[in-house]
Amino acid sequence: MPDIHYLGHSCFRLKGRNGIVLCDPFDRSIGLELGRPTAHIVTISHQHADHNYIDGVRPVRDDIFPINGPGEYEIRGILITGVSTFHDATKGSERGRNTVYVIHIEDVAFCHLGDLGHELTKRQLEEIGNVDVLFVPVGGGETIDPAGASAVMSQIEPRVVIPMHYALGQQSLEQELAPLSKFLHEVGVKEHEPEEKLSFTPSSLPAEHEEMRVMIMRPVSG
Repeated sequence: MPDIHYLGHSCFRLKGRNGIVLCDPFDRSIGLELGRPTAHIVTISHQHADHNYIDGVRPVRDDIFPINGPGEYEIRGILITGVSTFHDATKGSERGRNTVYVIHIEDVAFCHLGDLGHELTKRQLEEIGNVDVLFVPVGGGETIDPAGASAVMSQIEPRVVIPMHYALGQQSLEQELAPLSKFLHEVGVKEHEPEEKLSFTPSSLPAEHEEMRVMIMRPVSG
């Protein structure tokens, strides 16, 4: 039963029986505190300081395995696929490339979009495949905005959506992000209760015929 913790910005910690994956760790330059989370594997969507701070992550016992780009990986029984995308809507001409990661832990497929800047192509959707839990940026700025996030959700059709990369009070970024409330309004979520930890199994996920579920996580220290 993989556990999920949200460490703020675009950083999530996924803990399964065989290992821990940390996605997009950030440094203190953005005004948030990562703490010193542990992990076996760190995925980096792109080389910006608010997404690639591997030095802020502690190895559990041995070395950390960093994943920095597209490809197929298997570490400690965890299957990870990196899909090449762009950080903007002009095929990378403004901000370069971004990697979307699909992470399979104990028969649950997580997808972390990083700083995706555009809707996905048919080929990219095929590479991503079926997704159970989607981590989607929603705050705009250097990535998709609430409307763009809603469009990408409709493309991927995950069972659960967890928003990330939105305005938090103490953030200090070059481009201001939209608040979470704008995304919730966009997708029609009126009531929500933030969770500090989520856990999923294939049987606890919404059924395929059920409506996509949007869940909010409260950032916790790593």
